[in-house]
Amino acid sequence: MLGAGAAGGNSAALAAAMGANVVVFDKRQDRLAQMMALGSNVTALYPYEEYVAREVRDADLVIGAVLIPSAKAPHVVTRKMVKSMEPGSVLVDISIDQGGCFETSKPTTYAEPTYQVDGVTHFCVTNMPGAVPQTSSQAICAAILPYVQRLASDKNWKKFEPLKRGINVEGGKIVHPALKG
Repeated sequence: MLGAGAAGGNSAALAAAMGANVVVFDKRQDRLAQMMALGSNVTALYPYEEYVAREVRDADLVIGAVLIPSAKAPHVVTRKMVKSMEPGSVLVDISIDQGGCFETSKPTTYAEPTYQVDGVTHFCVTNMPGAVPQTSSQAICAAILPYVQRLASDKNWKKFEPLKRGINVEGGKIVHPALKG
């Protein structure tokens, strides 16, 4: 598992609950600790290239869930790493909407969801939540509801840092750093 945010962390938790031996990589110490707390079948590591290469080589399934807000996902798994995997292994790139975190990733659709590179099956469907629109809509609504309620009820909402960081345009001017450049 590459990335221990919402998607990666939930994927790791599900795999661990099903009894899989799970290795999770993330740069955030708090997320690594949360992943370790999932059980004795979970190992959480900082993504040093040497460790990533070793674990990818030995993995049956690698899920890439790397997200850098407002930026393209970095290629954490190189073509050389993919080539080192056993034929029949599988890569799932949840980061494909941000360019993908595997060097061999290319966007696919549910009409033709997979392709192979060096005997390794890739699943890189864009907008994966679109396959379950009702569930994904309910999930996003539940996630943003506290912020909408704050916006609607608190005239000092700009003092709330998570909302303040989300301002893109203010007074007719682009203010978000990622959009300025």
